[in-house]
Order: sequence, then C-alpha cells, then structure tokens
Amino acid sequence: MLRPELLQQLLAELKTANLLTPEKYDEYLSLVRSNPARLNSLLESDPLITMEGLVQAKGRVLNIPYVNLEGKKLEDEALKTLPQDLARNYRMVIFEKQGSELKVGLVDPTNYKAVEAIEFLARKKNFKIKYFILSAQSFSLAAKGYESIKEEVGEALGFAEEKFAPKTGATMEEATQLDDVIKSAPVSKIVSVILRHAIEGSASDIHIEPQGDKSKVRFRIDGILHTSIILPIYVHAALVSRIKVVASLKIDETRIPQDGRIRFNIDGKDVDFRVSIIPLINQEKVVMRILESPDRAPTFEALGFKGQQLKQMKRNLTKPNGMYLVTGPTGSGKSTTLFSALSELNQEGVNISTLEDPVEYHIEGVNQSQVRSELGFTFATGLRALLRQDPDIIMVGEIRDKETAQLAIHAALTGHFVLSTLHTNDAVGAIPRFIDMGSEAFLLASTLNIIIAQRLIRKICNNCKVKDEVPAEVVEELKKDLSLLPETTWYENVNKNKDLVFYKGEGCIQCGQTGYKGRLAIAEVLTVNSRMREIIAKGFPAKEVEAELKNQNFVNLKQDGWMKVLLGETTVEEVLRVTKTEE
Repeated sequence: MLRPELLQQLLAELKTANLLTPEKYDEYLSLVRSNPARLNSLLESDPLITMEGLVQAKGRVLNIPYVNLEGKKLEDEALKTLPQDLARNYRMVIFEKQGSELKVGLVDPTNYKAVEAIEFLARKKNFKIKYFILSAQSFSLAAKGYESIKEEVGEALGFAEEKFAPKTGATMEEATQLDDVIKSAPVSKIVSVILRHAIEGSASDIHIEPQGDKSKVRFRIDGILHTSIILPIYVHAALVSRIKVVASLKIDETRIPQDGRIRFNIDGKDVDFRVSIIPLINQEKVVMRILESPDRAPTFEALGFKGQQLKQMKRNLTKPNGMYLVTGPTGSGKSTTLFSALSELNQEGVNISTLEDPVEYHIEGVNQSQVRSELGFTFATGLRALLRQDPDIIMVGEIRDKETAQLAIHAALTGHFVLSTLHTNDAVGAIPRFIDMGSEAFLLASTLNIIIAQRLIRKICNNCKVKDEVPAEVVEELKKDLSLLPETTWYENVNKNKDLVFYKGEGCIQCGQTGYKGRLAIAEVLTVNSRMREIIAKGFPAKEVEAELKNQNFVNLKQDGWMKVLLGETTVEEVLRVTKTEE
C-alpha cells in the first residue's frame, strides 16, 4: 500500500488526468490518513477510473514504467525463471528475458519483500533487473502461463497413486486409510489447486463427482458447467475425506448428507466455500459454492438494469414502508440485487437487519443474521425476533412458507420496509404464489410495492467481439416481440433501424474460448400502483392484469433480453436459452 504522501500525489495525478471530479478529490483526500484501505477500495471501484488507468497513475507517482500484458505472449523461459510459488506469493512475473536482462512486472512495487526476493535471484544468476508496474488483471493473465490445472495436479497425482491406487485384492476402504488422507500432502495439494483454479477462473460452484472409473471435477462459470479435470476414481474418496477434514465434517460418516464451510486464502484475500456432500450409490459427491464477497456492492446499472425498469427500482427504494420483492430461480442473482438495494439504503439514520441463509455478502453497518434451522432459528422465528429489534428496514433472505409470508406482510403493514425473495418464474406469478401460501389478497394489495423477476445471461467477451449472422426466423421473432412495446420504452442507443446488427464472441484466452465473459441480468419489473392494488384485492383476474401491464408499458424478460442483444451486450442464443421456459 502506498504511503500517505504518495497517496496524495496519486489523487493529484488522477485529478489532473480528469479521472476525479473536484468533489471526489476532496472526499478521497480526507481518507488519505484516516482510512487508506477504504481509499484504495473506493479508487478501484470508482466508475471514472479504469483499473489500468489507476495502475498507470501509480506508475507515474512511483516513477516506474507501466506495462499491460493483456494479449502478450510470454516465453516459457522468461516466465519460469521465477518459481511459481514466489510469483504467486509476491504477485510478480518475469515477462521478458533478453540475455542477462530480466523485465519484471509487480502488482505492488512497494512490497520490499518481493523486491528482495527478485534481487536475490538476480545476484545468484548475475541478472540485471528492470522493474515495471502492472495491474492485478495483467498478473492473473500472465500467471495462467505457468501450468494448467492438469499439469499442477499431475505431479501430486503421481505421489497419490503410490498411496491410494488399489492394490490387487484390496478394498477401497483399505486403499484410503483415514490417517493417510489427513496427513497426505499430495491430496492436500490437489484440493488446494482445484480451489485456487476455481477462484482464478471466476467459477461460482465446484462439482467433484464419481462417474464409473473416473472422478470428474467441473466448474460452473457464468452459469454453465465446464469439465476442468478428470481424475482416476481411486483418488476420489481421498479427496472427499480431505474436504471433510478442512470443512470440519465427520470423515467416517458416508451414509447421510453433510454441510460445512471452508475458508481459503488466495492473494491475501479470504474466500469462503459452502460445502455440500451427498451420498450416491457407491461414493459421495461434493459441491462447493464459492462465496467471494466483493469489497463494494455493484450498482443496479452494473448488474444490467436499464431504462424504465431501473427508474422504477430506484423510485421504490425511497418509499418508507411496504415490500420490495425479487423473484427468480436459484442462481438468478436475487441476493446480489438485494445486496445492491441494501447498499443504497444503508444510511447512518436507519437500522437495517437481515435474516439470510447463508450470509453471502457482508455489509458494513448492517446487522446480519444467519438462520440455523437445525436449532429452530428459522426465517419465521428470526423475523419475530427482528421485529423486537426496532428495525426500519428488514431483509428476509427468502419467503419459503405461510408463516414467513404472513410475518413479512405484517412487518410491511406496521411501517417497516421489507426486502425479500421468492421462487417464481415471473413477476406476475408472485401474487398467486403468496395467495397459495395463505396470504390474504387485501393485505397483499396493501403491502406490495414492486416485484422484480430476473435471470442471468452471459455477456459477450469484449476482447473477441465480432459481428454475427442470425437466422431470419430469429430476427423476425425479435422484431415481433419488440413491436409490442412503444418505442419510448426502448433503451437508449438501441438500434431501431431495419438493418439490425448482431454480435458474438469468437473465443480467446481471456474468456477461455467460450466467447462470453461475465453475466448481466435480464428482468421484468411490475409496479404495484393503485390500479394493480384494486386488481389484487378482487382476486387478480387475468384479463384485468393483462390490461394493466399494457398500461404500464411492461417490459418482459424476453423483450429486455432482445434489447440487450441489439445493444451488443449478449447473443440471441443466450436470450433464447434463458427464456425458453417462459413461452
């Protein structure tokens, strides 16, 4: 981290480059000495400052040249001059070797231990060093050149084979003695390599599953499962046992499901893994959800919300009470949307309390509770307790049953602002779902403010984005769907010409040859206005609902997706994949 005087110089540099407004400059200047860690976090997430721009400015302050390794092919000889463990530990890389001169890129040139390590290597082999500053993204791209997961696991697997490969006549239990598993360095390394590669690959889940004579490891990246590595089955039980050990689960219990948690440190940052183990016919399957809490909540805009929908979402956050509901299937980004909403609402003068299962994002200044059903601490019992905690705003992770629904409605009726999620296919479906759970229609009409239904679709990789040809029938379907909307509801910059342009990703090293990188939301937003309240109170007749949606210029999931296709953010294939059940 930069010293205070250097941080001041950095702010001045950014202001000169018009990357900081005078107001932001003054705000950030006050944090130079009082909270430098917070200042660094704000600079990294400031919408005006790109990561590469910030690193370039740091280079000018430190008088160290800047280098961007994106798209640059690194020679193995240069890269592997520095051992992989040193490179990862100090976040530095040798990206070029010319004779006896080494060009070294460092994420943090002020880390004197890193400089000492490279200087020691230089003295030992008579190298001359030229230092450069690079971004964390540049370093991650370069570090991928060391070894693939298969190569890293391969060496450990060689050692593991001696311990765990079944001998003639040996049973699987004899081949994987528990003491050996706990003490085994090879198996420990295989597990840590799998976890690290999952994090570096921006995976959301890890699946380790037995299939015949193989143990398959798959990562869910941008919502799609990809096979990462296939291991021999003889190591599977050892891997599962090792994961149980670090997750503090019972290693000798293989008959019932178990849940636990692992904390793993990578590049100085703690990442949590929620572990679920379930018995199959002969072996156990492990699924780990990666809970990597960002330093700062993404904005609604960063999540993909636009136009009329964005305005409705923001306007409803200013209401003093009522219910703010987000719906969608598991993995559709509901928790992240609520996280963004809570961050907007998080002010000094309000008391915010949450009930979550699990707590996925930690928000400073918010009272967050983890429900524990096995101890009787459910959403319903927790919500009763929260109402005695003088809350202004309550977030209930999920409305799952009649009791929780009634308590949430009661909380909204008694002057609280309640945010929650519900599992329904669309926004309109949330109201019949509440009624099915025993909620009174007239009470529901009095409390609901807004219902947001969402899905996540993959974004086109900007590094390999090219124009695409789309089948004529799909273009006609798109035009037909959007013709139902008045053009005043179309998003800014959407192409309204007859000759529509479409895009796709060709596939490159940055997106793992998939053509996609990252995800964004497609959504539909139902505003519960006075007319919609009347319709809900009288039993929610379908014809009247349809008429009111038309009156609201309601944009459904597919129409939202089509407009994002025309903006070049995603592909027609993605929209059709995600909305095909919403026909």
